Amino acid sequence: MRYNSCMFIRKRTVRKKGRTYDYWELVECERTERGPRQRSVAYIGVAEPGVRIGMKLAASREGWPHQKSLIDNVEPEWVEVDVKRVRFERTRAFGGVWLGMELLKLLDLPKLLREIMPGGFEDVPWWSMSLVLVLGRLLDASSELRLAEHIYERSAMSDILGIPAGKVNDDRLYRALDKLLEHKDRVESHLCGRLGALFGIEYDLILYDVTSTYFEGLADGNEEARRGYSRDHRPDCKQICIGLVVSRCGMPLGYEVFEGNLNDVKTVKRIVSTIEKRYGQADRIWVMDRGMVSAENVEFLRQGGRRYILGTPKSDLRKFEKDLLGEDWVKIRDGLEVKLCASPDGVETFILCRSDQRREKERAMHDRFEKRIEEGLAKIEETCKRKRYQVAMIARRVGRLLEKNSRAAGLFAVDVQTDEDGAARVVWSKVDEWRDWARLSEGCYLLRSNVKDWSAEDLWKAYIQLTEAESAFRIHKSDLSIRPIWHQKKERVHAHILVCFLAFVAWKTLARLCAKAGLGDEPRRVLDELAQIQMGDVVLPTRDSREIRKRCAAKPTKHQAILLQRLGLRLPTHLRTIEM
Repeated sequence: MRYNSCMFIRKRTVRKKGRTYDYWELVECERTERGPRQRSVAYIGVAEPGVRIGMKLAASREGWPHQKSLIDNVEPEWVEVDVKRVRFERTRAFGGVWLGMELLKLLDLPKLLREIMPGGFEDVPWWSMSLVLVLGRLLDASSELRLAEHIYERSAMSDILGIPAGKVNDDRLYRALDKLLEHKDRVESHLCGRLGALFGIEYDLILYDVTSTYFEGLADGNEEARRGYSRDHRPDCKQICIGLVVSRCGMPLGYEVFEGNLNDVKTVKRIVSTIEKRYGQADRIWVMDRGMVSAENVEFLRQGGRRYILGTPKSDLRKFEKDLLGEDWVKIRDGLEVKLCASPDGVETFILCRSDQRREKERAMHDRFEKRIEEGLAKIEETCKRKRYQVAMIARRVGRLLEKNSRAAGLFAVDVQTDEDGAARVVWSKVDEWRDWARLSEGCYLLRSNVKDWSAEDLWKAYIQLTEAESAFRIHKSDLSIRPIWHQKKERVHAHILVCFLAFVAWKTLARLCAKAGLGDEPRRVLDELAQIQMGDVVLPTRDSREIRKRCAAKPTKHQAILLQRLGLRLPTHLRTIEM
């Protein structure tokens, strides 16, 4: 942040071969949060007294009228450059950092952080260090230690943020995490409003889903880290659950962190109450999958006058067997049909959905598990013929087989009996009723809603947008590396997730800009392409033993230039600390 600046000329004295030479340079001095900073604007060389007086007048506020006469009357000074010693120094990654900073500026995040995290006696403002964390997570997701020791000095963050590499260390980054976490609610509210203003997003439809992420280490100091159902297939590790709320287009509205062993059903009241406390109880529709559904949650949503569209356990399809056999289905598209069914109390509407693609998938699954059970039972029968076994042992083997292939276990009626010699034998058959129901219900699923003024197609489309929340979790876990969590303290874990959330907002902002520019919906490819742009210092040695140093960015390739032009962005050619 720049407060004010002034310009003056300064003499530089150089000794060469026993002789003293005086040179002049034009210097700009500016006051910043980190104290006064000076930079050379231009090297003037040997200047006559009249020229120096004119420059002083031109650099002063009172001397602005002399500026034009100075330019018109003073001849430019030319220097001879030793082309054999021209070099390019301090090559570092620039394009990705610059693009990330442009996205954060578009979101007004630097301005917000500067307001809510005012500077104190710290050497580097905490809001600046917070931007380092977010940019690092967006561009090269890794630990704070690697960010401090490797990534920062190899990138142009120091040039863009104005923080020297020597000032960035893991301890300062950890403390910045603590400071940033204090303002979580304020940051979320700001981003919600800013995204709505930028892209015209309406938060009338709220998609809610839950995922888990696991820890490396014991995490004994974090009471939220517990073992539970792991969506990452790491039941051996402690974990936490994260509930994410997004709009119908996938733009994030907020998130909450829950204990690792908390059932999805028990998160609904907490997340709904949190969002309503922060943004008010507007006329919005909550969309959740069947893992969130319970009689208590449905009653909670109804009592508050909230509208909802919920997935329903497949076991409830039994109640609508006659409707499944009916012919009055509404075709939405090829291979997909829906049907509205009124509930007995008239309060809700149930939506039956039937998908050909889903039917093929479930039928193949049932056939695969059926074959496995048949082969397993045949092996058990053969084993019983070769050797005498106790009934209890064979019963356990049969139970494990059915449990392992539970999708088709209902098709088999298995009985472990004792023959006349006291040995165990297996008797089994297939249940035709189960197969008939499986064939009828394959590819079908059920939704429930208390929205009365929407068609079956509108309700189905709203529910299917839950894939946006699932996509958000995939981005968090793959591109932003929210897992595994290495932090052991509860507060640091929450701050880590907040940084990932902010990077995800920047990611979705770039995705919307790409979609608007006709570049598809692959922001990672755009980010990776522009991240290849490098910057460095061009050093020009002159005959009089001076070195002219120019900080420049590489010229974009033709493909990079097209991306920048489509996004409406202009890459700077000469670098200085970007004003925020």
